[in-house]
Amino acid sequence: MQISVLGPLSVTMNGRNVTPTAPKPRRILALLAMSANQVVRNEQLIEEVWEDRPPSSVATTLQTYIYQLRKSLRLAGGSRADRDPGDELRTFVGGYMLTLPNEDLDSLRFEERAQRGRAQLSAGDVAGAARTLREALDLWRGPAMVDLNPGPVLVSEALRLDEIRKSVLELRIEADLRLGCHHELLAELIKLVSSQPTHEGFQVKLMIALYRAGRRSEALQVYQHARESLVRELGVDPSETLQQLHHAILTGDLGPGPAPESPSPSPGAWAMHEVRY
Repeated sequence: MQISVLGPLSVTMNGRNVTPTAPKPRRILALLAMSANQVVRNEQLIEEVWEDRPPSSVATTLQTYIYQLRKSLRLAGGSRADRDPGDELRTFVGGYMLTLPNEDLDSLRFEERAQRGRAQLSAGDVAGAARTLREALDLWRGPAMVDLNPGPVLVSEALRLDEIRKSVLELRIEADLRLGCHHELLAELIKLVSSQPTHEGFQVKLMIALYRAGRRSEALQVYQHARESLVRELGVDPSETLQQLHHAILTGDLGPGPAPESPSPSPGAWAMHEVRY
């Protein structure tokens, strides 16, 4: 069974689409998938599906939805003759659990690649990190669970995944900058900064990419636009990191490319390996 939540909800088994079409079973299956291999208590399922307005027959109704989901899995058939595919949706006292290997759920594959890419970058394997982080981001087909009308539990989970996605995107851009891909990154960074004008991590990377590309005046303009957006929308000044980068560009302390590794860098130097955006 393959379940995708990084975009529209999709469930396939043996090449057959078994995605629920009714809204409430879709929410239930999505929540069980997001909590794969853990028991989800009935109270949590009820909160997700009915919030604070459960029907008087909520326990029976929930059981009916679980039965329908299990039946759809059985009708799709299992790839292993020794196991009923309905067994992947198991009943426990007070809750249910969907059993899934990590490779069968795209969000779990995404988080595994995100962790691996982060570790590669920390270990100095910049090219490997860029590849791994790009693979992680390629799993996304749109906002998480975009075609659901999620309840409070899934809303929180979608926000968590989106924050991880932004972090992974920043790390992938950092890796590409370290690899000297500043020209190739400009269009992507300009679009990101335009859509998220108060995201200082993207502002920093755009300023560095522009400076490395020989467009110093435009890098300085990015800082001014970022400062105006932060003051106007959030009522705060740019962070120390952004201000230091601005000063380094003004004074020419930011070199034209990644500085050589040095155990004792000069004060204020903005070597690419020194900065963690």
